[in-house]
Amino acid sequence: MYNIFIDHLFESTTLGTILNICLLILCLYPITGSFLWFFGAMSYRFIKTDKEDDAWTTIPPSKQPMITIMIPAHNEEVMIEETITYLFENLNYSNYEILVMNDGSTDKTEEIIQRLQEKYPRLRTINIIKNKGKAHAFNIGMHFAKGEYILSNDADTIPEPDALMKYMNFFIHAQDMNTSAVTANMDVQNRSSLLGKSQTVEFSSIVGVIKRSQSSINDSMYAYSGANTLYKKDFLIDVGGFRQNRATEDISIAWDHQTIGAVPRFAPNIVFHMNVPETIHDLYKQRKRWAQGGTEVWLTNLKKFILHPIKRRYQMSMFLDSTLSIIWSFFFVITSFAFIFLMIWFAIHGNYERIYHAFSISFIFVSFEIVAGLLQLITALLLDHHAAKLKYVLFAPLYILFYWMVNPITVVMTFIPAMKTILGFGSGTWVSPKRKSLQNK
Repeated sequence: MYNIFIDHLFESTTLGTILNICLLILCLYPITGSFLWFFGAMSYRFIKTDKEDDAWTTIPPSKQPMITIMIPAHNEEVMIEETITYLFENLNYSNYEILVMNDGSTDKTEEIIQRLQEKYPRLRTINIIKNKGKAHAFNIGMHFAKGEYILSNDADTIPEPDALMKYMNFFIHAQDMNTSAVTANMDVQNRSSLLGKSQTVEFSSIVGVIKRSQSSINDSMYAYSGANTLYKKDFLIDVGGFRQNRATEDISIAWDHQTIGAVPRFAPNIVFHMNVPETIHDLYKQRKRWAQGGTEVWLTNLKKFILHPIKRRYQMSMFLDSTLSIIWSFFFVITSFAFIFLMIWFAIHGNYERIYHAFSISFIFVSFEIVAGLLQLITALLLDHHAAKLKYVLFAPLYILFYWMVNPITVVMTFIPAMKTILGFGSGTWVSPKRKSLQNK
């Protein structure tokens, strides 16, 4: 009797129709999302007219704005010397300094910096006694920076030689004086492992397609790249700096900038190289932090968008996609557990026909997702780095299956910690990942 009632509810009533529509939207969300990112990237490439991707010129030293390259560092003895040496000896720019924020390091980071200061007069450092996190270190350094522009540069990040020159062209030639920051295009440095090659494909998809799509729609952007982004210092001060109790300061600051009317920029022609996690454990920890940071930002801005939808209309697409992504993550995890339970139940009771039908329908959806994902990835690999990474397309299936499964799981796993952060129990302290010297790559 109960089953008849439920079937009637879903088939005949308005509520049933609405529920069916919602379920269909959630089932098709990954597929439609991939197609939207594809069309957005193509719009950026062929329709958007105000981008400065290749129209850059050399700025004479006398006209170069001062840039502070800020390196927040916590126990970075393996990488810090090579990174600083590269930045001083390989960048095609004159008017800059390097400011290392030594955030409570307990290794040899401090003495390495002191030794390098004898060689490089433009190297400065501030020692923070207790580790309180990257955002805290950045906020302190922001007030000691001599430059009117601040480049956030991680200790394991190597920008291309022309990076500063290209960055400043975006600000100097920007048609919009509200440009708050320009974020660059990431390239994976450690590609020797299968996991590294897979992330090469993934970051090309995220950076190459999604950021282009976001930039083509009202210049909205979910997140800067915390590893390498050039900020205009005035806009950092306008929003009170980075939120110090957030898991991802780069996502948070991007949303804060856009809610005050500032404009973020994506620069696909500026490439920086960085290391990515090389073990499943480290990768999962990284994705948990990203997922928690994204949820924290969504929860922080939820009230603003609900109460003031007209005022926030230019960022509404960004908010709606984040909302759908979080809801879909719970939908994916819940239905996956339900699917496994039902398959076991049917197998125990010998109902193999239902198992066959369930796997057939699932296979159809997965096939559509793989096709949509491949379209997105191939587009990304063609557009990004002048198609130099097209050879990594063979690793696309691994990316599609792994990323689409890990992402919703991490969102669900970190939802409660994200809520705790919003309630005032967050912490910005960090632990530096295990590093390998660049010379060993």
